Amino acid sequence: MLALCCASMVFTACKDANEGYNLVAGTLDGPLVSSSAPANVHEAMKRADRYHNYEIMSDLAHDVCVEAIAEVGNTSTEGYGIVVVKGDISTTFPDICNARNPLAKYDANGNTLWLTSSAVWGTGIQVDRLYQIGFGDNGIAYIVHTIDPYDIQQQLCQRLGYRIKGEEVTLYDSEREIAKATNTVADMGGFDGEQPLWIGEQMQYDLSGDVPCLLVTPGVKFTTGLVLTYDDMPTLKAPVIISDDGTVSIGDIIH
Repeated sequence: MLALCCASMVFTACKDANEGYNLVAGTLDGPLVSSSAPANVHEAMKRADRYHNYEIMSDLAHDVCVEAIAEVGNTSTEGYGIVVVKGDISTTFPDICNARNPLAKYDANGNTLWLTSSAVWGTGIQVDRLYQIGFGDNGIAYIVHTIDPYDIQQQLCQRLGYRIKGEEVTLYDSEREIAKATNTVADMGGFDGEQPLWIGEQMQYDLSGDVPCLLVTPGVKFTTGLVLTYDDMPTLKAPVIISDDGTVSIGDIIH
């Protein structure tokens, strides 16, 4: 569940970091519920003779493609359903969300498919899951690991720090300075005095490199605002590694 900045908000704030700067707080107040297609969509998928798909990714060199299911017969999938095809073997994942332009990339060296899927979205909000999909000897695809955005948030809440001087915000990865930003918002009463910097509403992935990279944008809470503001804040980037047992490690954060 996403805890937004509103009158009835419940936040998971992080405590102060080392002397001289503070740690960001997190808007996600717990692990997110796994996505699941509505029962009528499941039933329609069972009955349909064909799916109406659109392409997300096609790797012709390795004969792998990923498609989103838009309709089954004449029934909308309501934003659910992914089909992974390798060679002549097709695998359907009916419960993976395909809304908000998911991304996919095949890693031939590891015989692994990386897939992003929206977990929470809305005005000013985009929170994605990352799926690691493998292939059995029979070519059938299966989910190896899934990264819950809450777990990522909680790791960052122990590392991502900030210092505010006037209108300038300096960001740190532990004690290492990584970025500076200057606030230009002048009509919101200034930075919130208790907890001005938050993460959790803007967490996505870049799949263009050798390993998936997390993209996170901190939001600013002002004294008179009911929502977080992202106008002047930088998007930070860090590689993500998943071990065989599913443990997630976040590399150095950069800007």
